[in-house]
Amino acid sequence: MDRGSKSGGPKAGEWEDQATGALGRLPSLRLLTGFETAARLGSVSRAAEALNLSQSAVSHQIQQLEAFVGQPLFQRVGRGIELTFAGEMLQQSVRRALDTLRRGLDRIAVYTDPGLVVLVGPAFLLHGWLQGRLDRLRAAHPDIVPLLSTDEEPGQADEIDVDIVIGRQPLAMAGWEDAAWLREDWRFVAAPALAERLAALPAERHPQLARLICLEKASMPEAAAAAMQSMLPRFGIAAAYDAPQLALDAALRGHGIACLPSMALEEALADGRLRELAGYPRQPGAQWWLSRPRDALRSAAMARMFDWLREEGAAGE
Repeated sequence: MDRGSKSGGPKAGEWEDQATGALGRLPSLRLLTGFETAARLGSVSRAAEALNLSQSAVSHQIQQLEAFVGQPLFQRVGRGIELTFAGEMLQQSVRRALDTLRRGLDRIAVYTDPGLVVLVGPAFLLHGWLQGRLDRLRAAHPDIVPLLSTDEEPGQADEIDVDIVIGRQPLAMAGWEDAAWLREDWRFVAAPALAERLAALPAERHPQLARLICLEKASMPEAAAAAMQSMLPRFGIAAAYDAPQLALDAALRGHGIACLPSMALEEALADGRLRELAGYPRQPGAQWWLSRPRDALRSAAMARMFDWLREEGAAGE
């Protein structure tokens, strides 16, 4: 590749036309890939080998790209090549763009699976209730590939690519069917070491050992919020959070007493990482709903997962 003054740069009078063209279009992905590979490997011949092309083909791609941008991108150094300042700047942008494109292609690859089912629900429920049951889902329906998305307020589910929505209320939208699912309760819990210390003392002395891990009132049902509010003057606050998942983490770390929904606690209580506190009454919580499109089913897998969720919910009641 000749890097002299006759290397194909724009002539007088061509600057305006070339600038207009560059602003209105982009070089092909083929040219950018050839350039980025040569820049990364520091050799046209190695780039040709990596791309399974001839050396002349890669050289031609680089020449075309240089003509497009209007200046040299490489200069020869011995038997190799190195980037010019313009080439270094372009390489940074091209590398970022190609990395973004590769990540995007990786993300959408899962959507080609015929067993894909997109389920939207709150993080604490998917983590505390559903995650521990996915082995049973795989055993019963090995072809189903759940794609779980956390969203407290799924909004207009008909405007996004969603198969099943878990929510505190029915969607009540045209073309969707809603089914009453699970009713949660809220329970007072603590880490095992703290729970044992509290159990050894009368209830009136509990404030001496522990503070409350609080959720914002808007995140709690009325009864649970009222119970926590009545305890605050005696216990005080260890920390306050706006999401059950954060409060759950604080309880697991032994930071205090938390009042949390049963669907967030199920796995932690089952494996002994948390204990429900005796003498602290359970509080009523939300009725949860399952929603799905009535007719426009992506696949039979979606219908089977909907039915499986209902069966699991009924078995746990």
